[in-house]
Amino acid sequence: MTSRRRATSSPLSRQVSRQPRRDIGTDNSTRVAARGRPRSAHAHQAILEATLKLLADVGYEKLTLGEVAAVAGVGKATIYRRWPSKVSLVIESFLQLPALVAPDTGNVLDDLTTLLRSFAHILETTPLPRVLPILAAECLYDPELSKLFVPMVNARRQPLLDVLRSAVARHELPGDLDLEAAVDLIVGPIITRLHFSARPVRPRDIRPFVEAALYGIHRLRRP
Repeated sequence: MTSRRRATSSPLSRQVSRQPRRDIGTDNSTRVAARGRPRSAHAHQAILEATLKLLADVGYEKLTLGEVAAVAGVGKATIYRRWPSKVSLVIESFLQLPALVAPDTGNVLDDLTTLLRSFAHILETTPLPRVLPILAAECLYDPELSKLFVPMVNARRQPLLDVLRSAVARHELPGDLDLEAAVDLIVGPIITRLHFSARPVRPRDIRPFVEAALYGIHRLRRP
């Protein structure tokens, strides 16, 4: 009768068994690879800047994602992975343009002068003067673009509305002031000069515009 030999573990085997188990299939590099390659922030920004440049140069209708890819130095597939359509790409590109911030100097004349001088600086240093009328005109024919672009432009009027509301709260302006009409009156001279007279909007022009607007704003009352 043969005897069974009891299996014994050596000290080395016991030491190995006590080592923490490492799942080689779930290390960091593998998890990153499983999620796909991380997006390049540099490429993303290059695409947005190329879109604004081409939009200003060739307009919305002639803008193609292929040309955007060529200017940005990326493949077209990189764009298609991030934006489902030209409209979505253009809207996000427009959002990269700096927005206004409502100041609080304590009086409406200084607030509006500060705000509109910031607006004049944006007009001078960004593609906004060329891009804005292009997209505004295209909205007349493209409902999908209009649905996204118009609310975005309205939201950018908010700092100016905030300044006027603060002035109403300080009793500098009438309580029944038509705020939307007042905004149109304030920015109207700037937009007119920019798009219809081909003359620059200089910082020194802003305060006289504001003073003239404030003179007439008091007649803009809600029914």
